[in-house]
Amino acid sequence: MQALNSMEMIKGKQCMRLNNAKPFLKWAGGKSQLLDELYKRLPLAFIQSGEIERYVEPFVGGGAFFFFIKRNFKVRESFLLDINRELMISYKVIQNNVNELIDELRNIEERYLKLSEEYRKHFYYNIREEYNRQKNNFDYANYNFDWIKRAASLIFLNKTCFNGLYRLNKKGEFNVPFGKYKNPTICDSENLIAVHRALEDTEIICADFEESKKYIHKNTLVYLDPPYRPLSDTSNFTSYSESGFNDDDQRRLAYFFKEMDKRGAYLLLSNSDPKNVDVNDNFFEELYSGFILERVKAKRHINCYGNKRGEINELIIRNYK
Repeated sequence: MQALNSMEMIKGKQCMRLNNAKPFLKWAGGKSQLLDELYKRLPLAFIQSGEIERYVEPFVGGGAFFFFIKRNFKVRESFLLDINRELMISYKVIQNNVNELIDELRNIEERYLKLSEEYRKHFYYNIREEYNRQKNNFDYANYNFDWIKRAASLIFLNKTCFNGLYRLNKKGEFNVPFGKYKNPTICDSENLIAVHRALEDTEIICADFEESKKYIHKNTLVYLDPPYRPLSDTSNFTSYSESGFNDDDQRRLAYFFKEMDKRGAYLLLSNSDPKNVDVNDNFFEELYSGFILERVKAKRHINCYGNKRGEINELIIRNYK
C-alpha cells in the first residue's frame, strides 16, 4: 500500500475521478464524518514506504473508510468482511454485475419517480413486502442473477425509506417505513461504477469478524468498526444483523484485537464513548488497557429527534504510535 504523491494526484485527474467512490448506501454508524480523525492516525510512514500492502476491514458496513483508502493510496489487495448477508450481496453484485444492477435500478427509478406520493408509498411497501418474503427461500450460498434484483431492492429501499435507516425486526425483516423524498437518486450510476472499480483486487466475505484472522498477518492494516456499544437502552433501537452485537461480543473483539496485535498488524478501531452518559464507565479503558485510546468529536446523524444530533465523543483505539 503506497500513498499517491501530489504529482500523481494532479496528473491523474481521470484516474482519481474513476476511483472517487463513496458509500452506495446510507449506513447507520457510517464513518464519513470521522475520516479526518482516522486519517490523522494512520501509520503513514509505513504506508508510504510500501511496508503495508494489505488492507482488511472486518465490519465494512457502508465502506466509507475503505473508499477513502482507495482514493488516497495504492492498495495491492483488500479483504472486506461483514456478517450482514444483504449488505455483502450488494458488494458482490457491484463487483461482478454492476451494469446489470444499474439497468435494474434505472428501471425502478423511472417507474417510481412517475408516481404520486400516495402511489410511491404503495410501490415502496410492495417492494419491502416482497423483499422480506423472499428471504426465507433465497439462495444466499450460491451467486446467481437473483442477487442482482435483491441488491437493487436493498438500494431502492435504502434510498427511499425513512431517514435512510437499515433496521431489522426480531424476525429479521426489514421494517423501516416509507420516506417522503421528492426526488431521490435511486440509481447513482457514476458512483456505482466507481465502487465497482474500487472493488478490484478485493475479496468480499460474508462472515463474523473472527474469520478475518485468515487474512491478517504482519504489516496488515486493519480497521475495525463494530456495531457501536449503545450509550443507553433507548439508543439501541436498531439491529443491522440478526445476531446483534452485545457486550460479550465487544469483549470477544478486544481479545481478537490483542491476538492481531501479537501478529504485528496495524490496528485501528472506533467505538462509542460510554463516558458521554456515565463518566465512571471504564468499559473500553479496561478492555483495551495498554493500547492508545483517544476521544474525538462526532455528530449524531441518524436520530428521530433533531435536537439530539449534537456533538458527542467517540473513541479511536490503536496499537501503534
